[in-house]
Amino acid sequence: QVQLVESGGGLVQAGGSLRLSCVASPRLPFTYYALAWFRQAPGKERDFVASISRRPNGAEYSDSVKGRFTISRDNDKKTVFLEMNNLEHEDTAVYFCAAKQIIWSAVPGQEVSDYDYWGQGTRVTVSS
Repeated sequence: QVQLVESGGGLVQAGGSLRLSCVASPRLPFTYYALAWFRQAPGKERDFVASISRRPNGAEYSDSVKGRFTISRDNDKKTVFLEMNNLEHEDTAVYFCAAKQIIWSAVPGQEVSDYDYWGQGTRVTVSS
């Protein structure tokens, strides 16, 4: 019962930046959900990138993007963002937004199976 639509992908040179957006259309209030970004490179599995919980400052990152990417949410706009800086060729992938309903104190997971709702993905290509 949550539709997710990503945007903001594209072609960028190594060292550049992109900002991904994911707009949600949830049945319940947006604040009931944890959000996450995953990515899938060609021929590889879908991997965790970042998540943000219902609590303030409840963000987690994969080691590969920590310090370069920032996840944030705008509850009024029902949108989650992924700010990507200092992009590397290895960041090339289709990026997916995901959501799950959780209680206030819960920590969102980092596995694909932890999330119930998915967007269609937006492609990011980083040229080296």
